[in-house]
Amino acid sequence: MASIFEQLGVRIIINAAGPVTRLSGARMDEDVIDAMREAAQVCVDIAELQAGAGQLIAEVTGAEAGYVTSGAAAGLVLATAACVTGMDPGKMNRLPDTSGMKNEVIMPRSHRNFYDHAVRSVGVTLIEVGIPDRFSGAGVRDTEAWEIVDAMTDQTSAIVYVAQSFAQPPLPQVTAVAHKHGVPVIVDAAGQLPPAANLKRFVSEGADAVCFSGGKTIGGPQGAGILCGRRDLISAAALQHLDLDVYYDLWDPPPALIDKSALPGAPQHGIGRPCKVGKEQIAGLMVALQKFVAESDEARQSRWSQCLQGLADAIGDLPGCDISMDAYRTIPILRLALSPAERGVEVARQLMEGDPSIHVSTSGVYDGVLTFNPMCLSEDMIKPIADRLKVLIIR
Repeated sequence: MASIFEQLGVRIIINAAGPVTRLSGARMDEDVIDAMREAAQVCVDIAELQAGAGQLIAEVTGAEAGYVTSGAAAGLVLATAACVTGMDPGKMNRLPDTSGMKNEVIMPRSHRNFYDHAVRSVGVTLIEVGIPDRFSGAGVRDTEAWEIVDAMTDQTSAIVYVAQSFAQPPLPQVTAVAHKHGVPVIVDAAGQLPPAANLKRFVSEGADAVCFSGGKTIGGPQGAGILCGRRDLISAAALQHLDLDVYYDLWDPPPALIDKSALPGAPQHGIGRPCKVGKEQIAGLMVALQKFVAESDEARQSRWSQCLQGLADAIGDLPGCDISMDAYRTIPILRLALSPAERGVEVARQLMEGDPSIHVSTSGVYDGVLTFNPMCLSEDMIKPIADRLKVLIIR
């Protein structure tokens, strides 16, 4: 019988670009697949499953509580909604109409990106702060903590911080001024793994809610993510995400996830309801998370470096090409620089259009640089990549 992909006319690709969403994320370990298969054959109470998963997430991240989302962007939606409504079910029911609520979210201008559409979808107004002169080439400065304070009003519900190695101001400075004024900080850490220490870093630096992707380095299902942070915010997020089509008298959520006694009543389906996450995604992500933290950063980096070294050896010397490897990054990469540089776009296109279809990272393609990421590669993919490059470049 033909595979489902054959039935649908979909090609299976070789993904040397990394676990990006448009290329379907990470390849999953057999243990993760087994957990998802097991989950698919039974029924459970999703709130109970989320509570159990949340306990594991809390242990791994050092946060008060955790929750499984349908990706990091969904985590931003839920975290923002939680900061706007708190535990008020009436406010939850009115979103995205934020009239009468704290509906401003502060964000350093240099942190703006189109993923913050998830934040804006809650109905808030983003207040940009600072001028990133260091990126425009006009100077060296970026947003500073005092500018965040200067932008705060009685309408400020949260600050959103996008974690990067180069992000400014430093997160501890942001959380210090935010907490002084009673404002929570949401950290978008979608792609900040490895190192594994980052699972705890942002909470330890004062973040109130942190979002991670579950389908990239962690190796879980592509449609899964992690939200961790303050217990009250996680509870508010859960209330705006779970299926609440149940009579209040029969509603008995796990106290570790939601304290029913603190509520005047249950909200209706919330703004996060479209961000459904299934039992299969929760089970798979929990197994992937445990496997991720069990492997050292050094072992992971060594495994990836060996993969790329094998690719470099298989490619060998090609005319008009320079091969270099950065094996000491947390995620090592292999670069193939073409001369003349104008060949970059055409070679990348021919790789994608070939059989098998091969996708590489194209961030430097207009400079003639093709970049290979090892995270979605296996040993049997090395030869097809090398053979195809030799045909394209030598002919």
